[in-house]
Amino acid sequence: MAPIKDIIFLLLTGGLAAYLCWYFYQRYNLHKALHNIYYLMGFAVLLVSGLLLIFLGLDILASPYVLTVASLIPLGISMGLAEEYFPGWKKYFKWFALVGFLAIAFTSIGGMETLKKVAVPLFHGIAGLVIFLGPFYATSSSQGKGAPKGFWWVGIGGLLIGLGGIALAFISVGKQLLFFSPEFVMLILTPLLFLMTGAFALGFTRKG
Repeated sequence: MAPIKDIIFLLLTGGLAAYLCWYFYQRYNLHKALHNIYYLMGFAVLLVSGLLLIFLGLDILASPYVLTVASLIPLGISMGLAEEYFPGWKKYFKWFALVGFLAIAFTSIGGMETLKKVAVPLFHGIAGLVIFLGPFYATSSSQGKGAPKGFWWVGIGGLLIGLGGIALAFISVGKQLLFFSPEFVMLILTPLLFLMTGAFALGFTRKG
């Protein structure tokens, strides 16, 4: 089981993730918009991942299966953003997300370490950039489809998920990103997940 500090942050993160799952489920029932399903998928995976981390500890992050499933968090949220706010390129991004998920799955589970060193940071990084930059662009550009002003909080969440995801990706392939040593990443991971989810909650639930 995870240390008590991590359990507290993971419980708080799980509570926010559960709320967001409920929020997007309600929104889907109201509008039947597909982007809510993508958001729901991302936060449902975050909720399940948090529970697994509580009961099995942070060591499960080394599992190729956990790495593969966890990739649905940034891919799901970024697909939701593309579907909702950038319809002009949502079709292409869906193909990117599918290829990314399959590439991470095959290279991780198949033990293809050389290709994994490329696939994991590449697809995690691009998905994180979409979540980071997309909300700012959607709120400031005429192409943004009615994104509320406070939606930029989603971009802050995207910055945090990008940093954490890329750092974990480099560690999973045996390298260090800047000062993100394995010990430092494990120290900040659960507070980072909480702050990230809190930023997402602030951004996605803003009405104006």
